[in-house]
Amino acid sequence: MTMHKNFIAGEWTGADAIENRNPSDTNDVVGLYARGTPEDMKAAIAAAKAAFPAWSRSGILERHAILRKASDEIMARKDELAALLAREEGKVLPEALGETVRAGQIFDFFAGECLRLAGEVLPSARPNIGVEITREPIGPVGLITPWNFPIAIPAWKIAPALCYGNTVVFKPAELVPGCAWAIVDILDRAGLPKGVINLVMGKGSVIGQAMLDSPDLAGISFTGSVGTGKRIAVASVEHGRKYQLEMGGKNPFVVLDDADLDVAVNAAVNSSFFSTGQRCTASSRLIVTEGIHDRFVSAVTERLHALKVDNALKTGTDIGPVVDERQLAQDMDYIEIGRKEGANLAFGGERLNRETPGFYLQPALFTEVDNQMRIAREEIFGPVATVIRVKDYEEALSVANDTPFGLSSGIATTSLKQATHFRRNAEAGMVMVNLPTAGVDFHVPFGGRKASSFGSREQGRYAAEFFTVVKTQYTLA
Repeated sequence: MTMHKNFIAGEWTGADAIENRNPSDTNDVVGLYARGTPEDMKAAIAAAKAAFPAWSRSGILERHAILRKASDEIMARKDELAALLAREEGKVLPEALGETVRAGQIFDFFAGECLRLAGEVLPSARPNIGVEITREPIGPVGLITPWNFPIAIPAWKIAPALCYGNTVVFKPAELVPGCAWAIVDILDRAGLPKGVINLVMGKGSVIGQAMLDSPDLAGISFTGSVGTGKRIAVASVEHGRKYQLEMGGKNPFVVLDDADLDVAVNAAVNSSFFSTGQRCTASSRLIVTEGIHDRFVSAVTERLHALKVDNALKTGTDIGPVVDERQLAQDMDYIEIGRKEGANLAFGGERLNRETPGFYLQPALFTEVDNQMRIAREEIFGPVATVIRVKDYEEALSVANDTPFGLSSGIATTSLKQATHFRRNAEAGMVMVNLPTAGVDFHVPFGGRKASSFGSREQGRYAAEFFTVVKTQYTLA
């Protein structure tokens, strides 16, 4: 079996390897991927530092051509890459294909942004003086990505970093090295100079600290857990570098009495259970007013009965497996916690057996949940949702905002007044009306508030806020 090595200073390197296994079929080894060391990480950072002066001053047409070529290859190979994504992460093929296309769109968008780099020319308050305001790359950056979106999240970090002239040290999640390796291979063949992008795969506990300890990284962009995000923040403050953190959510989806029931159920089921609930934008708290509560629960339960949980590569599968044994154990622990807290397990929550050995879990729906229960406060990151009964809109809004997180928030209603009020008063970075809380376009900002996010937004033109620094220049005429 081919050994997929780390990529440092333009060379594929590494001797030690780990197996990448398919969560839909644990007998299926996706490939062998390098297991990096702290020394590998230090070498990658040194390579990115050495490559920065030349790349930061490279021409916009060169950057545009490379990013556009990468986009074109991703699109041309979208079926192949989607199958790889489904095998290593467990996301069903239609979702994997959608994510892969999104990655291609992101590279295409930032290829265009290379040609739209702009600044400002302003008059000075003093005579005969000109003022020019420009943006410049910040330097070598560390990018740490999670396992749940193994091609889209790397794309929305790597593409803007390169677009704005930064060099990259990329550390993907250990569970999903395949998509990460493929992206770097594509960029290498697209013509990136040596050292501009560097890939170090392996356990975060082994190689992550070497990244945090380095004084040579100008910034770290991270998506993952709250605990790890806090460690990155502390280490970054010590080194005086920029940091950008995306750290999860406990997202509410409010259903009012006047909601279209089909619209509400479709949005809730999609938000809560698709992608096996393994999305930071998933709706794990369904906040439902009394007049529609029973009909909503009945309709959601009926829909869950009809969903097919099976191998992610099978046609007709609605929900694939949980990503690995550890995450499955965490999901099962929270289901037991919910039972002990007094919530009613209205549907599911059982481990399932399928034709191939994998980490299959029946979606779980809890009712009679209080917003102070652990299953309503803590991020589970699995196909587990809670229904919280409330009296009216005012209580629904209060409960929706009563969370330490603030990534995404949604409402189902036919009232323009309530929808407008909710959009303005929901304490979240993204708000959806009659739509799933998960699902953001590739060209708009992504991010949250409270414990969900720290720093500037990702994606779209807002990515420039992190990957560039503003320079103000004066000239005497």
